[in-house]
Amino acid sequence: MCLLQEYADAPRLTAALAQHVAKRLKADLAQQERAVLVVSGGRSPVPFFQALSAQPLAWSRVTVTLADERWVPPDHADSNEALVRTHLLKGRAAKAHLRPLWTGDAAPEGAVPALCEALDALPRPFSEVILGMGEDGHIASLFPDAAELGEGLRTQAAALAVHPTRAPHARLSLSLAALLNSRDVVLMISGPEKRAILERALGDGPEADLPVRAILRQTAVPVSIFWAP
Repeated sequence: MCLLQEYADAPRLTAALAQHVAKRLKADLAQQERAVLVVSGGRSPVPFFQALSAQPLAWSRVTVTLADERWVPPDHADSNEALVRTHLLKGRAAKAHLRPLWTGDAAPEGAVPALCEALDALPRPFSEVILGMGEDGHIASLFPDAAELGEGLRTQAAALAVHPTRAPHARLSLSLAALLNSRDVVLMISGPEKRAILERALGDGPEADLPVRAILRQTAVPVSIFWAP
């Protein structure tokens, strides 16, 4: 159920993805009171956030939450929450509601019960989940080197604490089950290196080596892959 969409450059990808997500949100808002958008952090989504924030939507009826969060406060340079507040929740999208993952607990483990309850209270299925992919094939904070990877791929709980060994900061990540409790999933990647990883992920091999395979191999939710050089 994967559809690969290739674009000549990043601006074309950004514009197409903003329209894709806006169309999904509009469709759901026409049928229900609220829609939920799940986004990822990092540098790559910034132009997309900026383009999406300009889309004419009933933003006051949209809740935005995160696929994962580094366990740092929102004034930290590595905070995904700060990234979303700065680049997405502005202009027209300033009326959207944010459901952050950071709680102020000393460690993400302490936040898991309350966050699972809060995430479970959001309308399901999510309208849209936007994921990136790391050079090690990780999605959200489901890293191949993390001891918690197996739990993240198997649990029905919405979220879990993750401690990657090759990336900074402890993490709070949505589980695979939560990410797939969505009407649509987008995998946004760019560059030849990520394309090569994608081609590997589409081939044979265990999900534990490239966790993105868990998204690509499932058949319950459509996955659109947006790629540009």
